[in-house]
Amino acid sequence: MEKTLKKYFPIFALPTAAAFVIGFVVPFILAVYLSFCSFTTVTDAKFTGITNYIKALQDSTFMHSVFFSALFTIVTVVLINVLAFAVALCLTQKIKGTNLFRTVFFMPNLIGGIVLGYVWQLLLNGVLAYWGRTLTYSSAYGFWGLVILLCWQQVGYMMILYIAGLQNISTDMLEAAEVDGANAVQRLFRIIIPTVRPTIVICTFMTLTNGFKLFDQNLALTAGEPSHGTEMVALNIYNTFYGSTSVFRGVGQAKAVIFALILAAIGILQMRLTSGKGDN
Repeated sequence: MEKTLKKYFPIFALPTAAAFVIGFVVPFILAVYLSFCSFTTVTDAKFTGITNYIKALQDSTFMHSVFFSALFTIVTVVLINVLAFAVALCLTQKIKGTNLFRTVFFMPNLIGGIVLGYVWQLLLNGVLAYWGRTLTYSSAYGFWGLVILLCWQQVGYMMILYIAGLQNISTDMLEAAEVDGANAVQRLFRIIIPTVRPTIVICTFMTLTNGFKLFDQNLALTAGEPSHGTEMVALNIYNTFYGSTSVFRGVGQAKAVIFALILAAIGILQMRLTSGKGDN
C-alpha cells in the first residue's frame, strides 16, 4: 500500500498543486507587483515605486479603519469566546433539550453575511428610531451594532468547538477533584480551563481573523455612514479600489498587501501557539 501511495501520489497531488499556484500564488505575486504600480487594468500598469504605500499610510481613513478594526476585534474576541464557552459549559451538563439548544445557537452561523447585515440593520434601526437615531448617526452606534451582529452569528459556531473540547475532559478527574473538596469555581479554573486550552487558542485566533476580515456585514449594516467612522479595513480597501478613480487603484492594492501581511502575521502567531512553540 505504501509503495502504491508513493507511486500515485504525484498524480493526485499535481492537480491540487496546479490549482493552488494558478488560483493563489500567481494572483498574489501579481497583486504585490501592482501595489507598486499605477494602473487601470493589469495590462497598462506603470511602475511607480513605493508611492502607493506612502499614500496608503498617509490616508487618515485607512489608518482609522486599522485602529477601528483592531478595537472591534479585541472586543469581539473577548465577548464571543466568553459567551461561547459559557454556553458550551451549560450545554454539556445533564439537562434536557441540549441538542435542540445546540442547533438553535448554531443556526445563525448558516446565514449569509449580507443577509444578516440587512436584517440586523432593520432591527437595530427600528430600536434606535425610538430615540431618533440610526446606526449611521455616529461611529459608536455602528461599532456596537457590528459587535452585536458578529457575536450573534459566531457564538454558536465557537460553542460547538468548545463543546468538543469539554467532552474530552476525563469525568474521573472531575469526580476526584470534587471528592477532594474542590468547588465548582476551583474545578473550572484548575481543571476545565487548563484542559481545554488548545481549544481556547484555536477559537481565539479564529475570532481574531474573522474580526479583522469582516466585510459583508460591515457593508450591509453601516453602509452610508458619511464620516467613514465605522469603515473597517476590508471595506476601506474596497472603497478605495472601486469607489474612486483609477488613479487610486494602486493605493487600494497597496492597502490590500498591508492587510494581507497583518493577517499573515496573525496566522504565523497562531501556528506557533497551537504547535506549542509559543510556550518557550
